Amino acid sequence: MTSALDPSRLDTPRRLRTAMFVDFDNVYIGLRRLDPDAAEAFATDPGHWLAELESGSDADGDFSRRFLVRACYLNPSVFSRFRPNFTRAGFQVVDCPSLTQQGKSSADINLVLDAVDALDADTRYDEFVIVSADADFTPLVQRCRAADRRVTIITASPAASAYRAVADTVITADDLAELVTAGRGAAEPSDVAPAAEPSPVAPEPEPAATSAAGSAAVAPEPATSGTGSRGGRRDEPSPATGSAGSLAARRAVLQRVRSADRPVPTGAVAQAAQKADPTLPSTRWAGTGGFLPWLGEAVPELGVSARPSPGYVWDPKRFGEADLPGAAAEGPAGTDASALQRQVVAVTDTPGLSRDNYRVLLTALADDVRAHPFERTATARRVRDACQAAGAAVGRSTVNTVISGVLYVGLELDDTVTAVDVAEAWADNVVGLCRGARMELTEADEIAIDDWVGGGLLDDLED
Repeated sequence: MTSALDPSRLDTPRRLRTAMFVDFDNVYIGLRRLDPDAAEAFATDPGHWLAELESGSDADGDFSRRFLVRACYLNPSVFSRFRPNFTRAGFQVVDCPSLTQQGKSSADINLVLDAVDALDADTRYDEFVIVSADADFTPLVQRCRAADRRVTIITASPAASAYRAVADTVITADDLAELVTAGRGAAEPSDVAPAAEPSPVAPEPEPAATSAAGSAAVAPEPATSGTGSRGGRRDEPSPATGSAGSLAARRAVLQRVRSADRPVPTGAVAQAAQKADPTLPSTRWAGTGGFLPWLGEAVPELGVSARPSPGYVWDPKRFGEADLPGAAAEGPAGTDASALQRQVVAVTDTPGLSRDNYRVLLTALADDVRAHPFERTATARRVRDACQAAGAAVGRSTVNTVISGVLYVGLELDDTVTAVDVAEAWADNVVGLCRGARMELTEADEIAIDDWVGGGLLDDLED
């Protein structure tokens, strides 16, 4: 009888029969606002990013996809030049011309009808991949989940939280931009997609994070890497990972954290470790005394924080302490954010920065695009570094969220933009997200949100 921890079983990835449905107009237009180069890569080389999606990992381990259905829906009067690219990549391209005076195409209804047909098909598809940020597909995703199918949504612009919440996996706009340009020379070595292995180059500085072992949590580095609390090399597995079970647990933890689109609660990470190695609790976590000490010994490259409750674990390559849920929703003196701010953060996933930190971020973004041509990855890195230098704990994920938001509402990030322009655009985006989430906002609520996420810059304008 094969053991549950048999390495041969652990190394065999699951095979998912997948149906993919691409709302081309929605994705291309959204991606073009964020990164024109990524938009062109998406439209001209679908075979490349499709291959990138053929393998991955999640909380249950590695998997591979077999795309049995590949359907792309586009408006031929606007985007017909991209049709051959998708046909060559094995997609069935469905022309969806505009049928109304407002220019609305029939892509949505065609996509939904085909997806529902796939649900009832003789072939049982394990996974449905919906490539669109359109929250109108929320009922479709709910229907797929009710049929016990895995759902992955891929967005190229801000998507409603309710739409994202019903999916098993979400690939965000920034993740998609990196995915479609991976290996094409567009992304720098340290900017990798979430499911990829870390680059061997030294990581950029992130907000200081405390590891479970008590020292700064950093990604593995070359020979210049720091040491752990016991003076050993941090990028070498410790004795705690010596058994097959502990190695399996380490692998499960890395898969769980690196496949997540945000920091993961410590309890969920501990469950992933115990599922991979049920003996860990009975051995006092391989002799370390508890989960957090084991995590610091076995997986030192991850960031860990006990606050805010219940504690979180994250990949420092993509997140910092400022990206923790509600971590920055406290003012400089540690005072709690207002109930309105907490609701906005919870419902819309708006970064919970303090008013002062928003002011630093928005000003740094405006200053940067006036000094350098806007380029998503490089701009986000410089802005993050500028915030860090100013003493504001702002992570790169937060910077990317703000950049995506201001681009989505139509702000041109060029050398004429001011901090007030950025603040107005970001405030408009946040209020729009609140309305999309069906929050009932009074005029006073909108003023309070503008003041908060605008960093007080809009108040200066009124004065």
